[in-house]
Amino acid sequence: MSGNTHVPVLLEQVLEGLDIRQDGCYVDGTFGRGGHASAILERLNVNGSLIAIDRDAQAITSAAASLANDPRVQLIRSDFANLATCMGERGLTGQVDGLLLDLGVSSPQLDEADRGFSFLRDGPLDMRMDTQQRLDAAGWLAGVEEKTLKKVLYQYGEEQDAPRIARAIIASRATAKIDTTGRLADIVASVVPAHTRKKHPATKTFQAIRIVINDELRQLEAVLEQSITVLRRGGRLCVISFHSLEDRIVKRFMRNASRETEQYRGMPNVPAEFQPRLRLVGKDIVAASAEIAANARARSARLRVAERT
Repeated sequence: MSGNTHVPVLLEQVLEGLDIRQDGCYVDGTFGRGGHASAILERLNVNGSLIAIDRDAQAITSAAASLANDPRVQLIRSDFANLATCMGERGLTGQVDGLLLDLGVSSPQLDEADRGFSFLRDGPLDMRMDTQQRLDAAGWLAGVEEKTLKKVLYQYGEEQDAPRIARAIIASRATAKIDTTGRLADIVASVVPAHTRKKHPATKTFQAIRIVINDELRQLEAVLEQSITVLRRGGRLCVISFHSLEDRIVKRFMRNASRETEQYRGMPNVPAEFQPRLRLVGKDIVAASAEIAANARARSARLRVAERT
């Protein structure tokens, strides 16, 4: 495995949310470095199975031998937006007992400067979760129009200084290509004073560009809808989000799927095909102070759980 240490967030809460059956079939749609997957596998017997999916080839190739060589485990390099296809090819449509999605960037991706996700480590401005895709962050910034850039920063980064940052980026690229994380962070910091922010001035800019490069929100919407198809009745969906854009999508999806279709809402006899597809399980869960102290990544984590009806 990679030398980077990855601590899975909200681990016990995820295991409880999945309500694991020893002989069940579980899918970790965001394998990362296998922290959650390993814990799930420990709770399965010889008849249980675990399917681990990740779009990052490095995540798959870095899997520990104990996972990669376990006959109960299948490792798949794919976008989780292809979930329904992956399960269909394996005859598992409607047969999955639990699906976990741990959204965002994994600790190893953040820690490795060459991946270009973090403004804290100077490196190539890449940000691709799937390094085999053509367009990286530097390439996108080289060609994006100022109007589009401003919209991306505002919508995906919820960046109030989007116009000022967009202008600075466009002006700076006219003199030299913006191809390192350090250069991009410096450009943002030059127009957004650090004393006005609780976090680094480039935090929201990096988030916005990463989201658009990896098409993260569209992929999230796709996999959530497909979860209904792959889960068996009583199967659990657990989603960990790390920022408000993701969480709003997850919350809205689970809320809408747990209600009757609008035309039948409140009526006594609702046809089966229009009945709720999910049941909400408890309230959203955040990390306790002790976990946050031990793992800073848990600070913004939020877990939502729902059950297939």
